[in-house]
Amino acid sequence: MEIQKQKEIIEAILFSAGRVVTQEELVLALEIDKKQVEELVKNMQKDFANRGIEIIKIEDGYQLCSKKEYYEYIYPILDKRAKPNLSTAALETLAIIAYNQRATRAEIEAIRGVNSDGTIYKLLDYGLIEDAGKADLPGKPTTYKTTPEFLKLFGYENLSNLPELPKYKLDSNRQIVIEELIEAEAPMPSEEEENKE
Repeated sequence: MEIQKQKEIIEAILFSAGRVVTQEELVLALEIDKKQVEELVKNMQKDFANRGIEIIKIEDGYQLCSKKEYYEYIYPILDKRAKPNLSTAALETLAIIAYNQRATRAEIEAIRGVNSDGTIYKLLDYGLIEDAGKADLPGKPTTYKTTPEFLKLFGYENLSNLPELPKYKLDSNRQIVIEELIEAEAPMPSEEEENKE
C-alpha cells in the first residue's frame, strides 16, 4: 500500500475515533510495524503544520485535535460540558493526584486539609482520574491516578512532562515554605562579615 493511502487511513481512523488511538491499533489496522506507524505520524504532523488541526501523541497513542491557539474560536460553539470547568478545589486535587499517582483519599485530604469526596467524584465523572486499585494499607483504601484524558486536556504527552514542583520544607508550625522564596528573602552578608571569613 502506498504511503499517501496509509496516511489517509490513519487520518480517517483518528478522526472517526475521537479518542486516543494506540499505536497497536494502528499497527493492526494497517498491518505494518510500530516504527512505520511512528514515521507516518511524524510526516502527517509536518503536513498538518499549517492547518487548524494536529495529531498529538499521548502515552503510546495518538489523537487528532484542534490546535490550542484556536480554542477561543471553537469553545463557544461546542457544548460547555465538553471541557470541564474545574474549580480551584478540583485543580488542587488533580495536581495532587498528577504528582502522586496512586494517591488515596486520606492522602489527598491530608495535603489539602479539607474533605475531598465531592471533588474526587467530580474528577472521576469528568474522566480525568480513575481508580488505580487498592493500597496495601489497613482498610485497603482506593487509590487514584490520572487518565489519558487528563494528559490530553492539559496538553502533556506523558506525566514526565509535568512542570517541576518547587523545592519546599516545613517550618516550625508544619507549614510549607518554598525554598526559592527562603533564598530570595535571606539577607545578603555585609562586607564586614565577608571580610571576617
